[in-house]
Amino acid sequence: MKNTLIDAGPLIALFNSRDKYHKKILGFMKDYRGILTTSWPVITEVSHLLDFNVQTQIDFLKWVKLGGVVPEAITVQDITRVISLSEKYSDIPMDLADATLVVLAERLHIKEIITIDSDYYIYRTVHKEMLENIFKFY
Repeated sequence: MKNTLIDAGPLIALFNSRDKYHKKILGFMKDYRGILTTSWPVITEVSHLLDFNVQTQIDFLKWVKLGGVVPEAITVQDITRVISLSEKYSDIPMDLADATLVVLAERLHIKEIITIDSDYYIYRTVHKEMLENIFKFY
């Protein structure tokens, strides 16, 4: 089954009906077949940015619990790579959530991402590969 990374932006849009990407991500999710993978820093970022409504935060966490998205742990060994990526892209800058998604792409051999951020056109894996944003067509 297809495994795709998902960034915070589309997750926030999914749970915030006032977000400009809300309808687009709903349409995308209806068509998507596969596993959505993310990192715990992304889960934290989404929860924080949904703080306008506690029930919305709870709904998001229930969705995570039901398997809507699979959070992967970042290990102590991954921190070296997170630091390296953060230093390399310090002029953008790359935040912790973004760095952990690149780390997961490398570790899990995932080549696709769902994001609304243009930064992923710049970021490269250790093998100099760009993640393909499959949400760009929506």
